[in-house]
Parts: sequence; C-alpha cells; structure tokens
Amino acid sequence: MDMAMSMLPWLDQPVLLHSSRDAGTCKMTAEQCALKKSYWLFWYEADHRYALPTVAFFLVAIGLFIIGHMASGILPRRIKQHSLLSRVFAGFRFLSYKGWRIRGWNTQSIGVFFLGAAGLVFFLAMTLGPRPYYWPNTKKISYGNSPPIATRTGYMALACMPFLIILGAKANPITALTGISHEKLNIWHNWVAWAMFVLALIHTFPFIVFHVWKGDLVAQWSSGGIWVTGVVALIAQAWLTFMSIPWIRNRYYEFFKATHLFMALIFVIFFFFHCDFRLSSWDYFIATAVLYTLSWLYSQCKTYFEHGLRHKARLVPESDHTLRITIDTRMEWGPGQHVFLRFITSGMHTLTAHPFTICSVPQRDCQNQLVFYVKARGGLTGRLMALARKNPDIQVPVLIDGPYGGIPEGRVGEFDRNLAIGGGAGAGTTLSLIEDFIRFVPVQAGREMKVIIATRDPGMRAWYIQALADLAIRQPQEKPVTGLSIHIHETFTENTVEQIGTNIKTESGTESIRSKESGPSTIELFNIQFFIGRPDLPVAIQNMADQEGVSVGVVVCGPSSMIHDVREAASVAQSDILSGKSGCARELWLHSEKFS
Repeated sequence: MDMAMSMLPWLDQPVLLHSSRDAGTCKMTAEQCALKKSYWLFWYEADHRYALPTVAFFLVAIGLFIIGHMASGILPRRIKQHSLLSRVFAGFRFLSYKGWRIRGWNTQSIGVFFLGAAGLVFFLAMTLGPRPYYWPNTKKISYGNSPPIATRTGYMALACMPFLIILGAKANPITALTGISHEKLNIWHNWVAWAMFVLALIHTFPFIVFHVWKGDLVAQWSSGGIWVTGVVALIAQAWLTFMSIPWIRNRYYEFFKATHLFMALIFVIFFFFHCDFRLSSWDYFIATAVLYTLSWLYSQCKTYFEHGLRHKARLVPESDHTLRITIDTRMEWGPGQHVFLRFITSGMHTLTAHPFTICSVPQRDCQNQLVFYVKARGGLTGRLMALARKNPDIQVPVLIDGPYGGIPEGRVGEFDRNLAIGGGAGAGTTLSLIEDFIRFVPVQAGREMKVIIATRDPGMRAWYIQALADLAIRQPQEKPVTGLSIHIHETFTENTVEQIGTNIKTESGTESIRSKESGPSTIELFNIQFFIGRPDLPVAIQNMADQEGVSVGVVVCGPSSMIHDVREAASVAQSDILSGKSGCARELWLHSEKFS
C-alpha cells in the first residue's frame, strides 16, 4: 500500500492523511511572530479558521429549512389556520414566489436573492475582512510563500465542494431533510459553483503576483506539481461553471450532459492532487465521496433492483407535436412527481437519463402504468418521435430512476379550492391531479378544482379528451364530477380552428358544432369548456384568492412565461393575506413543476 501511494504523482512523500500542524520555532522578532501566528493569519490553522466556518454557514442555512419543513408537517391544521400563523406563512411564501421577468428570462425569487446575499456577505467578509492580504515579505524576511488571501479563499473553496456535489445529486440528504426536491436545489448547485470558482480565482492570482515579485514564476511552473494540478483543476472548473449557464446549457443540453460528469471527474481528481493532504484538506474529499456515493447508490439501487431491467416504453405519436410514452410497472408514485428515463436505443442518448413528469397516478390492486405526454423537440425527444412515427406503438427498453419531487401527499385534497394550470406539454401534468382529486370527492365534500389548459397544438384536444376518457374508465363516474371544471384555451389561429372543425365555447358564447374528437359524455362528465385565446391567469388566481376564509392550492406546469405570471399572481395574494385584507383567502399555496 505504501509503495503504491509513493508512486502517485504530484504528492509529497510520505503520503499521509493530514499534514503536520507543527509550525516550528519562529526566528523573527516577537512582533513579527505575533503577526504570523495571529488568529486569522496563522497558516497551520487556516482550515479551522476558514473551512469550518464555511461548513457551519451552509449547515445553518440548511438547518433553518429543516426546521421550517418539520414545523409545517408537525403543526396541527387548526394551529396553522390561526390568523397570525397564516400571515407568517404568507410572508415566507411571498419571499418564495415574488420574482421578475426580464427579456424572456425569469429571475429567482426575493427569498433566493436574500439567501444568496447572505452568502455573498459571508464570503466577502471572510475574504476581505482579515488584513493583510499579502505578507509584508522583503528580500531578507519571509513570513511564508502563501499569501493570506490566497490561503483563506483556498480553504473556503474546498469547504464548498461537499455541498456543491450533493446539491447536484438527484437523491440527496438535503432533499430528504428539507423536503425541497432536487430540481429546486439546482439553483444552489449553480450558485455554490460560482462562489467556489470565484474563490478559486482569488486563490490563484495572489500566487502569480507573489512569484512575479519573487522572480521565480517560470521556475515554479517548470517544476510541475502543485502548479500543474491547480491549473488543470481550474480549467475543468471553469468549463463546468460556464457550461452550466442556463442559455448555454439549454441550447447544447445533449453535449452538456455528455461532458459534465467527465469534466467533474477531472476536476475532483486534480483538485485532490492539488490539495496534497495539507492540514485536513483530504477530509473534505472523504466527506464528499461518502455523501455522493450513498446518494448515487440509492438512485442506482432504485433503478436496477427496485425497478429492474424489465420495463419497456411504448411510443405513440398523439399529434404532430406531442408524443405519448407509456410504461407498465408495479412502482408507486404521487401526483406531480417525475422520473428520469434512460432509453436503451442506439446512439449517445443511451448514456444519459432525462426527466419527465408523470401524467398518471397509480391504481389500487392492479397493474400501474406510467404515462407521459412529451413535446417533441430536438435531441432525445425528437429521436423518440421519429421512432414512433416510423413504427407506431413501438416498444423500447427503458431504465427508470425515481420518482422524485412532486406534490406532498394529500395536498390536492387538503385545500378548499384547487387550481391546476398546464401549458403546452405541461397539460399532461394536470391529468394526474384530476384523477387524484376525483379520489377525494366522495370523502372530501365541498372541495373544488378548476383546471386551465393553454395550447398552441391543434391536435392537443383529441389526445387530452381521450386521456380523460381513459381516466373515466379507471375512476367510474355516473354523473359529472362534482366541483370539477376544465377550461381548454386554444391559442392557434381561427384558420386552424376552421380546418379541424371542433366544438368551441368562446368567451362571448357557444357555437353548437359537433365534436369530432369525443362524444359529449366525456365533455359533460368532466365539465369541459373550450375557449379561444390565452387565459387570464392572474384573474383566475385572484378570483379564487378573493373567496373569504378558504384555502387555495395552485399547481402550474408550463413555459417560463406562464410560471412567472402564476408566481406573480400568487405573490399578490400573499400580500393581501399578509396585510389582513378583508374578504380574501386564509392561505394560498403554489407548486410549480418544471419538467414536462
């Protein structure tokens, strides 16, 4: 073992877990020694002074969300309905929902910015607070070869690594403890990556400045070792950080997926060698490896042992733009949850898993079926649509990882008024909510659900109503579902409407044209109405929020502009509740789903 470790490149010999903390005898003046060994500057305690407080900052932030999650689950319903506590929840929800839309891009919420600002203040204070930034070295007196600002930022960057890696994992302990699904943690994965990258740059450039002053920069680089490993790690880190910028990642998503894990591996390996077991630096790699391995093994065990290799996905083109994927399974899931599917087909897509929101709910005492309605774009979905068109009803082997995220159990039946909103392929998400709502109707009398769908696809009406007809077979109803109404807003042109010849109820009246897609029984059973033009979502939400004393639950899945409009309307409702406005709902809860 010792021989194997001694053969590893770029490591000091003998290889240890921790380097010594013995600073030796200081041979400078008492004043100079006091500066060198001062609390914030002592090199041999730098990991304790900077890495551990960074870990503590992250743990405190996570702990606050754990407390909130536990309080929300433990507090009795009658206590949560108290006016004072309702206002407290409304305040936090306002911070969580309120954001802005700038040039087609949704900003993060105020709450996210507040927490990000707290992190910015922490890192700025720890980086720029202690002085000096550079040792007052002379040609005769040397305090050390590591500038203090470089030392501190290096250990803070190191302490970010376990949280960076875990925040990017689908199954992770933070989600388990806080109830925040992995896709909502992804923003923190990105922001921690930027914080770590900036800290790494501040760690790097002072060394360049110092060795330029010293006149041995070329010699240091030529010696290899710590400089080579540091530069390679920094290049890999820059690639990972910049490729994760949303507009770059989304445009080149397949390439991003194919290279991200490889570059992450390069980064971790060279960062490991760069740290060279200084002080407790390798402890952070051990913590990262343990946490990530457990998270990875959990998802792999669910994929290969719980779900197995037996699943096949049936591909059916429902319209020119929508693909239906169905998978027979014995697994269980809840409304609004998503899974990652790895389609075993030829090509690079076999190596990557993609998220899809489930549009069905599990059935009691019978074979379950995962159903997905997917908008065919480029990449994987375009390839699957091409396969389905070439061979309708084709079956493709698939691996399932999940389920993840979704709406907390029982939430659909908890609220007096429910509003489900779907845009484009996000319309499929509403199907599971409708079916879950119907299950509560017999025992939860008085509950209401309104479903609003917006689509540009002329063929959407046919497959959506057929999906409802299939739902009616699974959940038999002898009369129209009490409390349920579905509004389908078709936003394509009137010329297209004339071409497909369907039954349309407009804002101004009803045209009695026979529906070609479905018999009237399904339309009447689910109280379906058709409209031309985009729905006014803020008005729909405000109408529900203006019902005094009720609780309102809103779920939205659709394009970013739709999600912004819903978030904005939900934040306005929180302001009304917070201010104690008369005649408004006692609470309004919002869940947004980004996968479709």
